[in-house]
Amino acid sequence: MRCPRIEVDLRKIRHNTQTIAERLKRRGIHVTAVTKAVCGHPAIARAMLDGGAAGLAEGRLSNAKRLRQAGVTCPITLIRTPMLSQVDDVVQACEASYNTEMAVIAALAAAASRQNTVHGIILMVEMGDQREGIMPHDVGHMGQLVVDMPGVTLKGIGANFACLNGLAPTAAKMRALSALANDVEGRCGPFIETVSGGNSANLPWAFGACATGRINDLRIGEAILLGVDPITGDQIGGMYRDAFTLVAEVIETDAKSVHPSMSNADHTLARIRLVSANLKTTRIILAIGHQDTDAAGLSMPPENTLIGATSDHLVIGTKDAALCVGSEMRFQMRYGALMRAMAAPDIQINLRNDRPASIANKAHGPGKHLVLV
Repeated sequence: MRCPRIEVDLRKIRHNTQTIAERLKRRGIHVTAVTKAVCGHPAIARAMLDGGAAGLAEGRLSNAKRLRQAGVTCPITLIRTPMLSQVDDVVQACEASYNTEMAVIAALAAAASRQNTVHGIILMVEMGDQREGIMPHDVGHMGQLVVDMPGVTLKGIGANFACLNGLAPTAAKMRALSALANDVEGRCGPFIETVSGGNSANLPWAFGACATGRINDLRIGEAILLGVDPITGDQIGGMYRDAFTLVAEVIETDAKSVHPSMSNADHTLARIRLVSANLKTTRIILAIGHQDTDAAGLSMPPENTLIGATSDHLVIGTKDAALCVGSEMRFQMRYGALMRAMAAPDIQINLRNDRPASIANKAHGPGKHLVLV
């Protein structure tokens, strides 16, 4: 089979989605599945929907368009603040979007009016992650402006955690967001449909015993795709960690010292050194590098140690005598490595346990090799 490639087990993605969706449903929370790490891959999105996701969320308009072009008709929410230059396309491709700027909301309203539709606005609140968001004391005022604006409707509010500053969500933060939803309703009048408490980092709170309050939505990507808590990296009970496997091919094997004496002339290519200077082992090179994935985000197979990476070479120290030129090595990936690998144009995507081939063939978009196995 062609290398490098990512083997995607859609059955495991469906299972992970179903496991989370069923547990959250008992807590009055539905799942909005986030597809940005897989570049809006339609077959993966459908597996999430089959597993019980109520809708999809995307960070990039191009991915939302890819889903629509593949025939995905469920609600799609743009979770990054729209660019002014894209408002017409955002309204066309997405039922709703997360917003923090009145200038953007006004442009979305004008675009929706031109298209004879109404676009949903979810106001993102700054709750401590310090990435994007409106300060809590300003949300009511902005909500009122949205309510008074034709072409848009105030659909809800949301918050984000554990992205920029790694701030984990707490029960106190969730209570504050619930209270803010009540305050916005009291000021603006209409019932707020969506109170989105955050992302995969919220699952320990959501699976716990604390009251969920007004929180009725979580945007889940990493936990579904990788089966882990993004803060601790621990496996979530009952979830698969190996829905995605990166496969790379060995192109050189020899017994050179793992620490050749040389200066690093190119400081833009970080050399990751995770082995001791005195370790004697066989060095192998695989045909994959920084252009394809995050080398530090790969889980090394047993008996193998990461030495370093450049743009298109991955250098590994191994004690596996069976590895030779042409051999394949398989890796599990952390979130950053998966995200970069799914976007790499030279990596083939192989789908396993897909729905009927006629649907799957319709599902894949341009620019990425896809094979059904």
